[in-house]
Amino acid sequence: MSADEKPATETKTPPKRQARGQRRMEQILQAAATVFAERGYEATTTNAIASAAEISPGSLYQFFTSKEDIARSLAEHYVQQLAQTKSETFDDADATGMSPARVVDSVIDPVVAFNVANPGFKALFARTDMPASLAQAVAPIHAAIHGQVTRLILTTVPTLNQAQAEHATTVVVQLVRAMMPLITGSSGPVRRQYIADLKRLLVTYLT
Repeated sequence: MSADEKPATETKTPPKRQARGQRRMEQILQAAATVFAERGYEATTTNAIASAAEISPGSLYQFFTSKEDIARSLAEHYVQQLAQTKSETFDDADATGMSPARVVDSVIDPVVAFNVANPGFKALFARTDMPASLAQAVAPIHAAIHGQVTRLILTTVPTLNQAQAEHATTVVVQLVRAMMPLITGSSGPVRRQYIADLKRLLVTYLT
């Protein structure tokens, strides 16, 4: 390099612009979650997401290339949230000496809270025809939760063997999935009643 040559400098995005971009992405993902919840994955379009986010389709495409790209980003967000819920709900749970009613109480409330806080989750992941890329994104955390539920059931109902506990876990998970739309689609006393009904179903089954 000669004496009068200047070293190349990297162009960096100003922090304020980065922060604005991050907020815009979060705005789009929140809007997408709402639209997915209202319309379902197949009927949702990027135009509908842009409208819900109160931005132009062109602005949306500055951050995401397609509906599938938005869904994958939303999946990553849900995986992080599910991992936190799993850690707080299942990893530290010690069901030794606890009745099925107490175990169900300690587990169902945070699971309900997660589903209420993430309205688009069911539209993306509680479907039998989930796109392969989305299924792969949440498969590890679902498997981990399934394993932890089986562990809790074995501790709560020690008369079961491993195969029976895994079967019971499948039934429990399906009961929760079946009731969750009623719970998240209601509010106030009606929601509380549905939650109580779900807990009663689970306790009855486990006992």
